[in-house]
Amino acid sequence: MSELDITSAESKATYKEIQEYVKNKYDLHVTNLYIAQVKREFGIIERENYNTGEGKAKVPQVTAEKREAIIDALRYFQMIE
Repeated sequence: MSELDITSAESKATYKEIQEYVKNKYDLHVTNLYIAQVKREFGIIERENYNTGEGKAKVPQVTAEKREAIIDALRYFQMIE
Protein backbone atom coordinates (compact mmCIF):
# COMPACT_ATOMS: atom_id res chain seq x y z
CA MET A 1 0.00 0.00 0.00
CA SER A 2 1.51 3.31 -1.03
CA GLU A 3 1.39 6.60 0.85
CA LEU A 4 -1.21 7.90 -1.58
CA ASP A 5 -3.66 5.06 -0.98
CA ILE A 6 -6.53 6.02 1.28
CA THR A 7 -8.82 3.81 3.27
CA SER A 8 -12.56 3.78 2.66
CA ALA A 9 -13.08 5.60 5.96
CA GLU A 10 -10.78 8.42 4.85
CA SER A 11 -12.69 8.86 1.59
CA LYS A 12 -15.97 9.54 3.38
CA ALA A 13 -16.97 13.05 4.33
CA THR A 14 -18.65 13.77 7.63
CA TYR A 15 -22.02 15.45 7.84
CA LYS A 16 -20.26 18.58 9.12
CA GLU A 17 -17.89 18.62 6.13
CA ILE A 18 -20.82 18.28 3.73
CA GLN A 19 -22.70 21.07 5.53
CA GLU A 20 -19.66 23.36 5.36
CA TYR A 21 -19.10 22.64 1.65
CA VAL A 22 -22.74 23.44 0.82
CA LYS A 23 -22.69 26.58 2.99
CA ASN A 24 -19.48 27.87 1.40
CA LYS A 25 -20.40 27.09 -2.21
CA TYR A 26 -24.16 27.68 -2.26
CA ASP A 27 -24.77 29.72 0.92
CA LEU A 28 -27.42 27.19 1.96
CA HIS A 29 -27.91 25.52 5.33
CA VAL A 30 -28.62 21.80 5.06
CA THR A 31 -29.53 19.62 8.00
CA ASN A 32 -28.31 16.15 8.84
CA LEU A 33 -31.80 14.90 7.97
CA TYR A 34 -31.57 16.30 4.44
CA ILE A 35 -28.09 14.84 3.94
CA ALA A 36 -29.29 11.45 5.18
CA GLN A 37 -32.28 11.54 2.80
CA VAL A 38 -30.05 12.19 -0.21
CA LYS A 39 -27.46 9.61 0.89
CA ARG A 40 -30.24 7.05 1.25
CA GLU A 41 -31.34 7.79 -2.35
CA PHE A 42 -27.91 6.71 -3.52
CA GLY A 43 -27.77 3.66 -1.28
CA ILE A 44 -25.27 5.15 1.16
CA ILE A 45 -26.49 3.82 4.48
CA GLU A 46 -23.94 3.90 7.25
CA ARG A 47 -25.90 2.16 9.98
CA GLU A 48 -29.45 1.32 10.96
CA ASN A 49 -31.44 4.00 12.73
CA TYR A 50 -33.13 2.60 15.83
CA ASN A 51 -34.69 5.94 16.81
CA THR A 52 -37.46 5.99 14.21
CA GLY A 53 -40.39 7.03 16.38
CA GLU A 54 -43.97 5.95 15.86
CA GLY A 55 -44.24 7.26 12.30
CA LYS A 56 -46.91 9.83 13.20
CA ALA A 57 -44.75 12.93 12.83
CA LYS A 58 -44.46 14.73 9.50
CA VAL A 59 -40.87 14.50 8.29
CA PRO A 60 -39.73 17.48 6.20
CA GLN A 61 -38.40 16.55 2.77
CA VAL A 62 -35.32 18.10 1.21
CA THR A 63 -36.02 20.79 -1.40
CA ALA A 64 -34.82 20.37 -4.97
CA GLU A 65 -32.25 23.17 -4.58
CA LYS A 66 -30.74 21.71 -1.42
CA ARG A 67 -30.86 18.19 -2.88
CA GLU A 68 -28.75 19.28 -5.86
CA ALA A 69 -26.28 21.07 -3.56
CA ILE A 70 -25.89 17.93 -1.41
CA ILE A 71 -25.43 15.76 -4.51
CA ASP A 72 -22.68 18.15 -5.65
CA ALA A 73 -21.01 17.82 -2.25
CA LEU A 74 -21.21 14.01 -2.38
CA ARG A 75 -19.56 14.11 -5.81
CA TYR A 76 -16.92 16.55 -4.56
CA PHE A 77 -16.04 14.17 -1.72
CA GLN A 78 -16.11 11.24 -4.18
CA MET A 79 -18.86 9.42 -2.33
CA ILE A 80 -20.84 9.07 -5.59
CA GLU A 81 -19.96 9.39 -9.26
